[in-house]
Parts: sequence; structure tokens; C-alpha cells
Amino acid sequence: MPVIQGLGWTFDTVASTYEKLRPGYVAELYDSLFAYCPLNESSHAIEVGIGGGQATKPVLDTGCTVTAVEPGENFCALCKDKFAAYPGFSVINGKFEDVDLPESSFDLVYSASAFHWVPEEEGYQKVFRILKSGGAFARFANHPHPDKGRPELTEEIDRLYGEYYNAYHKRSIGKPTPYSEEAARSRAEIAAKYGFTDIRWAMFYRTRTFTAAEYIRLLGTYSDHIAIDEDTRNRFFGGIEAAINRHGGLFTLYDTIDLQLARKP
Repeated sequence: MPVIQGLGWTFDTVASTYEKLRPGYVAELYDSLFAYCPLNESSHAIEVGIGGGQATKPVLDTGCTVTAVEPGENFCALCKDKFAAYPGFSVINGKFEDVDLPESSFDLVYSASAFHWVPEEEGYQKVFRILKSGGAFARFANHPHPDKGRPELTEEIDRLYGEYYNAYHKRSIGKPTPYSEEAARSRAEIAAKYGFTDIRWAMFYRTRTFTAAEYIRLLGTYSDHIAIDEDTRNRFFGGIEAAINRHGGLFTLYDTIDLQLARKP
């Protein structure tokens, strides 16, 4: 989904639904991350933008101490409860760029589908400062692409986006395009501008299939959809749900997950 800056606050209004419906990440991603940055009971990681904790448990399960930095109060409360069994877990309520964190203190800083909300220069410079020498920065995200196997359905949904989404936001998102290897490589190379070395990237793939009602609930966790006024959003979502039901009742997302890794010298 497109990112409209200034809408980060919207996620916290649907924290419980977000936690239930937003996906986690594939095991192969963590295999790559932990091969690049081995973690154990002596390690300390910062998670930037924990949200509903979709990316947190695999890191905690290494024995690593995890401090999450999260601007949403409801997400903070949810994750404190969700990870209460892990004594090494804590959460700070605030924006990453504003929170005071000790320099040269962390083995890993990672962010899952959240770092695009942090201003680039402030974000990368701060990550560099707080990492130990040899520490790693991992940035990863999920990029869903609409159903490739039901072209008539996706065309109908595209028309609904034009009628409701584009009209409301006064911008056209155009036809969805799959997230590319070039986009993943370009994102990885951002880190080089800020002094990072040993830059690597990888991509992973999966599909998720939803009923019409499930897909509408998922759409209700996206910032640019939450921001649409309730009456317009209800008509927009109602049209999408009806379209899916007319075309067999199922909708499949084709996910591309990109992982960028970089090291502080």
C-alpha cells in the first residue's frame, strides 16, 4: 500500500485488529538475519516501531534483550502484555528519532515495516550512533501485491480505488506493480550514505488468501484507508467486499518481503 506521510498515528487506533491481522515474517528471513548477526543472552537489540509485535518473538527467542521503541500508546500496552513472559523485553513509548538512547550500546537495531515512517537522515544517523562497532542494522518489510489469478476482480477493485480512494486523497496510486529486486537493492544501498558497510539484501515470497470479510478487516489496518472518512470508507469497503463475493469469495495477496542488512564498522 502507498505511504502517505503524517498518517502514522492511525495504526494505534486499530491496535488490536492490527495485531491479529497483520502478518509476521518468514523463517528464512530470520535465518539470514541471525547468520549475519548472531544473537544470544548477552546481546541487546532495539526494535524500531514494534506495532503489534509481528517481528519480535523470533528475536526474543534467541535470548536477546529487546527494547522496543513505539509511538503508539495502545501498541505499547498490547506488546507489554503480549511479551510479559520475556524478562528481557521492554518498550519505550515515543518516536525513535526523539527517544534518548545510549550511543555505541546495541548489537542489533531492526525495524519491520516501520522504518519508512522515520525521516531518513535522522533515522540512519541515529542507528549508526547507537550501534556498537560491528553491530548490525536490519530493515525489512512486507509488500503485498493484489491477486494475480483473478484479473477481472482486480480490475473491478482498481475501479473502486479510483472512485473512492483516489477521489478522497486527491492522488492516483495507479496500477499496483510488484515490488522489484531493483527497489530492494536501492533501499539497501541507502545505508552506505551514512557510513555502513557489508551491505546485503534478500527477498522472500509467499501468498495469503482471504475471504471477502477477512480482506476488508485487513484493509482497515492500513493508514491511508483508516484516514478516509467513515461514510466514504464504508461504501468503498462495501464495494470491494461485494466484488470479491461476486468473483468466488476469495482474494489472494502475493507478498514480497525484502530484507536489508548493514554493519557499523
